[in-house]
Amino acid sequence: MKPKNQYLIITYYLFLLVLPIFVLLQTCQKFFWFTFFNRAMEPVALSAYSVTLSLALCACFINTIFGFIVAWIISRYTFKTQNLWDALIDLPFALPTSVAGFTLVIIYSENGIFGKLLSQFEITVIFSKLGIFIAMLFVSFPFIIRTLQPSLFVLEYELEQAAWSLGASPWITFNKIILPNLLPALYTGITLAFSRSIGEYGSIVIISSNLALKDLITPVLIFQCLEQYDYIGATIIGSVMLIISLLLLFFINILQKQSTLKL
Repeated sequence: MKPKNQYLIITYYLFLLVLPIFVLLQTCQKFFWFTFFNRAMEPVALSAYSVTLSLALCACFINTIFGFIVAWIISRYTFKTQNLWDALIDLPFALPTSVAGFTLVIIYSENGIFGKLLSQFEITVIFSKLGIFIAMLFVSFPFIIRTLQPSLFVLEYELEQAAWSLGASPWITFNKIILPNLLPALYTGITLAFSRSIGEYGSIVIISSNLALKDLITPVLIFQCLEQYDYIGATIIGSVMLIISLLLLFFINILQKQSTLKL
């Protein structure tokens, strides 16, 4: 790589990624340690962390399973409406999150299509954790599929045929041949889906009641702090989520490297 290109990339990273993170951490340094710990561990903040992370993990788990199935079907099979379903996958990317939240409210309200059905079983979606979970599912759904599809396309079908010719069952072929080659892409998709879920704001602020100690998530809590001119609280809570995200990314990178070395 040419030196000029290296300087361009370094400059881009510095201004786009490193500088905002450095300023945030530098601001938090003013509040260490007593103020930072007290604000970060307030009951409202702890509840927001718990709701955000637990629902994001659940949404990521469900999307990993169904996203893998959808990516497999679209990549391995051919059917008439394949292009249509493939295009619909990108809908959460193109749709503004506020519009997505408003759409979910219409669908899952008491007079909505699914809301009427669920109300018969006394299941409430709007203004509840279930609504947040569905919103996270919606916005993070494409990431697993779009990261897996390229790996599925380049995966050589001859490897599977060779395994079958040697007497391997479909499950052994999937577990020993297919899955190890897809793990790096799968880890990337999981990371993107989880990060997208914990950072979602637009749809959740509409579908949730945003009440503290009930269904308040961290991004909404940060925005509420900013509305009250509580910049210290917003900075501290944002720093906690930043640290959690960085630890998650480091952990996923370690898994990716280990899975790549095993190939």
